[in-house]
Amino acid sequence: MKNTNIKKVTKRAGILQLLALLACFAVFAPAGFAQQTAAGTEIKNQASASYSDGTDTYTTVSNEVKVTVAKVSGLAITPDSATLPTVIAGQTSLYYFTVTNTGNFADQVRFLGGGKSVQVSGSGSITAAVIDLTNNGIDPGDTDILTNGSDVLSAFINQNASITVIVSVAISNTATVGSFVGVTLGDTTTGAPTFDNQAANSSANEVSTVTTSVNGLREAKGSASAKVDSDAALTLTLVAPPGPASAATATTPGSPLNYSWGVCNSGQRAATSITLVNAPSGSNSGIFIIAPIPVGTVLASGQTFPAGTLYSTDALTVSPLTANYTTVAPANLANVKRVAFNIGSTLAKNTCSVAYPMQVTITTTDASRDIYEIGDVFANPTGNGGQITDQSGDSISNKGDGNANFDEPVQGGTVSATQGFQQVTVLARDGSGLIGPSEEPEATGPTSNNDDYTNRSLRTEVAGLGFGVNTTVAGVIEYRNTIKNTGNANDTFVITLQSAPAGFTVEVKKEGDPAFVTQPSGTPFTVDVNYNSERSIIVRVTAPAGTPVLAENGFPVVLRATSSLTSANFNETIDRLYTGFLRMEKTATICDSANVCNTTNPAIPDAKIEYSILYRNLASTGGANSSTLTVNNLVITEDGDALPNNWGTTTTHVVGSASDTTSGTVITGDGATTSKVLTAAVPSVAPQSSGTFKFRRLIR
Repeated sequence: MKNTNIKKVTKRAGILQLLALLACFAVFAPAGFAQQTAAGTEIKNQASASYSDGTDTYTTVSNEVKVTVAKVSGLAITPDSATLPTVIAGQTSLYYFTVTNTGNFADQVRFLGGGKSVQVSGSGSITAAVIDLTNNGIDPGDTDILTNGSDVLSAFINQNASITVIVSVAISNTATVGSFVGVTLGDTTTGAPTFDNQAANSSANEVSTVTTSVNGLREAKGSASAKVDSDAALTLTLVAPPGPASAATATTPGSPLNYSWGVCNSGQRAATSITLVNAPSGSNSGIFIIAPIPVGTVLASGQTFPAGTLYSTDALTVSPLTANYTTVAPANLANVKRVAFNIGSTLAKNTCSVAYPMQVTITTTDASRDIYEIGDVFANPTGNGGQITDQSGDSISNKGDGNANFDEPVQGGTVSATQGFQQVTVLARDGSGLIGPSEEPEATGPTSNNDDYTNRSLRTEVAGLGFGVNTTVAGVIEYRNTIKNTGNANDTFVITLQSAPAGFTVEVKKEGDPAFVTQPSGTPFTVDVNYNSERSIIVRVTAPAGTPVLAENGFPVVLRATSSLTSANFNETIDRLYTGFLRMEKTATICDSANVCNTTNPAIPDAKIEYSILYRNLASTGGANSSTLTVNNLVITEDGDALPNNWGTTTTHVVGSASDTTSGTVITGDGATTSKVLTAAVPSVAPQSSGTFKFRRLIR
């Protein structure tokens, strides 16, 4: 009998807002609704407007208002009233529960002292109940919630995250066939059918949240039961060679792989024969171990199988029970897709079969593809009806390369305590990869593919600010970096922060994931990338308030992606943050009657002032396919009456004196002595390029 761990994904600041929230919480936050916006989140709103006086466009903003999201608790436990596969008298069965925080903040879950939060019904007794901390079944590293003398609080569970509770139940030797043995975690009687996210009431067997919030503490309940049966219980095991310890011991195409199959009956009755409907009469009855030939291999020649062995050339997408079988292997062994071993007509309780060896020959040359093997055993029980079966490794049903390279389970059956699948690396694996700008992992920088870059700039945080001042608020930019696996196998890349400016915060997440992870952190941040494939990450960089505006070289954040297969192979990329990237530097000189302009001439009436604005694009450049910043549609405005300017009333314009060094620039306001506003519309300024806008004014 295989116990199934069933999981599901479940289930806002002044006084007036808070009162309104409390008044209508029951309407807008039903029990099954998982909170989406995290508690403490400030919801900010500021209106903006633009207007024109017929010539110039202006902008303005309102004051900002903020609403802070309150804490809302939520709790769900699954499964709910689930019926599990059958159990057998005298055996121990595991019941799995998923406890999910459906609130909008990280909270703990309380399990009552003395194991009161866990109850059993029917002919069984609880032998262990734990919070599974190791994801490895019940072991000493888990948290006991059965024999605990006082209440147990779980670790903090993030919003929409879960913990697993495992309950071990010893089925009584006298359990009646057809009866049910059930386990209940929690005890709320309201909220059917899910019994989730109910108001906690300090009941005797409660499982509840810990932190008080606007909706109080919440409780939930989960339950599952299994029918007592009287079957044989089959366990199919597979002995296979381990993967190579190093590249030097890696297997190669043409190498043999030796497997050995065996089945044991740990049930209370004997297992009996089944009939393969498409096998030759006289050879179609028995208990069968059916072993597929793994993708990337063929059945080896020269081996001798026991009498009664069957062969099938049908595709592995065909059920092993309905495939066509022959008693003689085809001449071309590459056509064999399955071998069926007949272990006999019965297998007594508490006995095991003999070993059935099988050899295959490796044919694949693709190091990105592991070889997996998993088999099935099929039999009938003595008198319970139905069919019993087991796989040597149900746990790998999500592995492989998309091909049907192992059989799927038929119905029911028990699962070996030690999963029997094996994977064998075919070729020595060479891990390597590239990380770079979005969709351009192969980009290069000025010197190599280790200094390619993605340049981005703060915008609102530096609006209206010039060189020589600092920001007054923190600024955030998100970068998208793409990782390409250039090795010869599937790989896991470790992303590390190599350097960042002092005071900056760097966070990363896989594209599509909900939460960022701060770098560096105690747990390595890893990204799985398949052979010859790409995958992107999102990098969030926060520049603190007080960061210099229009800094010359920006603020580079260097990230490294390191292959887990070959740790010496890594690649780096730069996510560079700018606090604005167009710097304007203005100078003024005095021109005398001979049009000689310098800073030593006196500024006297009838002298001319020559204003010069040097504008420069600070963004870095160089390399190929890196992502840089180009200034587009630059409009430089000189308004003599806009404070703090006063040159509009103290000078007159020198007609024809305005010029700009950038090709295509359109200058306005240069045609009349009465002009007080000049503009230079510059089409674009490339990275590390500059231009100069000049004009003259006559001192009155």
